[in-house]
Amino acid sequence: MTPRAFPLRAVAALFLDRQHLAHPRRRRITAAALARFAEDTGGIQLDSINVVERAHYLTVWSRFGPYDRSALDRLVHRRRVLFEYWAHAACLIPTAHFPAWRRAMLDYNVRHRAWRDWLQKNRSMLRAVEGAIRERGPLANADFAQRRPAGTAAGWWNWKPTTHALDYLWMSGRTLVHSRNHFQKRFDLAERVMPDALAREPLARDAFRHWHLRQSLHAMGAATEADLRGYLTFPHFAPAERRGTLAAMLRSGEVVEVEVEPSRGRPARWLALAEDLAALAAAARRRTPARGTTLLAPFDSLLWHRDRVARLFGFDYRIEVYTPGHKRVHGYYSLPILHDGQLIGRLDAKIHRQEGRLEARHAHFEPWFAAGDPPPAASWGTPDREAALAGVAEAVHSLAAFAGASRVTLGRVSPARLRPLLARALRNAPAPPPMRSPTRATRAPALTGTRT
Repeated sequence: MTPRAFPLRAVAALFLDRQHLAHPRRRRITAAALARFAEDTGGIQLDSINVVERAHYLTVWSRFGPYDRSALDRLVHRRRVLFEYWAHAACLIPTAHFPAWRRAMLDYNVRHRAWRDWLQKNRSMLRAVEGAIRERGPLANADFAQRRPAGTAAGWWNWKPTTHALDYLWMSGRTLVHSRNHFQKRFDLAERVMPDALAREPLARDAFRHWHLRQSLHAMGAATEADLRGYLTFPHFAPAERRGTLAAMLRSGEVVEVEVEPSRGRPARWLALAEDLAALAAAARRRTPARGTTLLAPFDSLLWHRDRVARLFGFDYRIEVYTPGHKRVHGYYSLPILHDGQLIGRLDAKIHRQEGRLEARHAHFEPWFAAGDPPPAASWGTPDREAALAGVAEAVHSLAAFAGASRVTLGRVSPARLRPLLARALRNAPAPPPMRSPTRATRAPALTGTRT
């Protein structure tokens, strides 16, 4: 049977739908809406960098607009709408997916043989740490005073033994993250954190591999095999395991091959869930894939597999946090700019909390956007530049209000000829809607101190 053919823009539009970016910053955050978002994407990535806001707060803001962070914390750590584990990296994962990830926890010590030597030498340490949590309740790494072994340097891979023990207990599912204090995880026994979820039967190994592929395909709408490997990256399945699971899903008709044109780069086999063919067809008929403007965290699930983003949107994105300063092109913490479903540029931003100021250090627009051309990949035509810059300005003010800043300053703009237009748009931007929190200032940030 000849595979059904879809334009590249159909895949891009459905991807935006599944990532809850068809109408960014338009929905009210509720427990149900948050759970649905995490269920569709597979998780909300966590990261400790706090230049603007931590990654999970930013990712939720991109979808829901300004909200009270403490409300999100309560949904996670009190109501247990989400829980912490690894999916792409460390993520907030919907509790509805707990039986699937419970299989990854139970198999952790089987798959990760590197722990064998450590466990043989440190079983008494493991029992002591677990016993302390059982006796004293939720504990963080800082609650254990033991130092690193003599002669080891500080660093991610030179943790003290109790840190290794805490990590192993968490990854193997014997403990779960109870809460966070200044972003530091506090662990408690799994049966005390999520007793109801723990009582549910975990998936069998073959069922988990099936679920894992299905979840990735659902989150992306249609994907290549490289996309499937790059989206949910944990746990690592052997290539033969993945191929066997995918072959079985193709034989059953649950997954089908589709043809996607035009395709950037080398030809690849595209796959979709059979139930998503109608959604792809509807996406192909859209005049525009999305309405609205937002800024994305560098760790946003839309960007988890950056090669896919380049193929779909013609947007080559690299996180430059780990790049030496003199080699950075777009800035330390550049936030991709999404306008009406197109990635039109990126903004290197920084919050100066003591000053109550959001610094837009460098707004860097894509060459095609600056030239007034259509995008180089999935295209719905040339976006209106004035409307796009107005959308960027409104999103920047919304982000400033969310981060607690009362003013915005604008630095460089590339190309420079767009700077006066963006500065004017920032001055004329409407006040952002108030956050649903009586404890947060809701006065609109003002554009001040722009530099030439």
